[in-house]
Amino acid sequence: MMLSNRKLLAAAITLLLLSACSSGGGNSITGEEVPASPIVVVKIDDTNEAHPQVGIDKANLVYIEQVEGGLVRLAALFSSNLPDYIGPVRSARISDIDLLAQFGKVAFFYSGAQSKLYPVIKEANLFDIGAMHESPKIYTRDPNRYAPYDMVLYGPEVKKRIADLDVATTKDFGLSFGELVNKGRKISSVKVNWPAASYSAIWNGTSWDLLHNGKPDVTSDGIQISPTTFVIQNVVITDSEYKDKLGGVTPLSITVGEGTGWVLRDGFAIKAKWNRPDASSGTTWSDLEGNVIKMAAGQVWVALTDQEPEFTAPPSKK
Repeated sequence: MMLSNRKLLAAAITLLLLSACSSGGGNSITGEEVPASPIVVVKIDDTNEAHPQVGIDKANLVYIEQVEGGLVRLAALFSSNLPDYIGPVRSARISDIDLLAQFGKVAFFYSGAQSKLYPVIKEANLFDIGAMHESPKIYTRDPNRYAPYDMVLYGPEVKKRIADLDVATTKDFGLSFGELVNKGRKISSVKVNWPAASYSAIWNGTSWDLLHNGKPDVTSDGIQISPTTFVIQNVVITDSEYKDKLGGVTPLSITVGEGTGWVLRDGFAIKAKWNRPDASSGTTWSDLEGNVIKMAAGQVWVALTDQEPEFTAPPSKK
């Protein structure tokens, strides 16, 4: 009788864990059952010269942001797995402030910023661990790359640097994970455009193989970047008060409020609505009927864009 009760208890615990995972439990950035860990955010260059990038395959959540000249840059969130090297590290932008506020007080690593932006970063709810005032042991240089694409973050020193800081860990910030129940359209690929950059995502049967500017997006270790969920978030992109050193106006992607987009998973594209009432709130996703859209467990990429995607349907079967 006692053995039977133990079996029942074990079964009940297993069901609770599975339920937690399907409703957004576990690591809230990926939906996987891993311990909550401090959130490290790294700004990564995303020009052709910066590829192949380092360690991006280990990120839990990656945002694609538009910057000057219509190019894009990445904001990569690491929590469950911090690799030894991450990069190339580049500078922060004004869009990062509101975007990162939904995750709590994260550890923010970047190479620099425009002078007018430094006070804004300092006052933001994050740990400012920029390269300007940190050890070269953290911000190393790759001798096989040339500036400004040679700065690479060293993971073991990052862990030491944040060990005594009360860095935010994974929490409920809007995303839900579980089985797909929403109606969508079957697709084989999608292309997302910015004025001077593009990303494509091709369904490989289990995840989305990414292409950056038409070329396979692989890491310095030759690993194909393949998130399980690819999100297209339509946002308003407007000029900000900031400019780069060449006078180019910095665009601002507005991620607080509401809008439309697409959630791509399991070979489907689901037309979606996103909602984020204020900067400290997470971003929730629902279909056009108001039902929550659940992401597939694993890495998630979010493309912040004001252009409509180009979908390709699967080949028709005879």
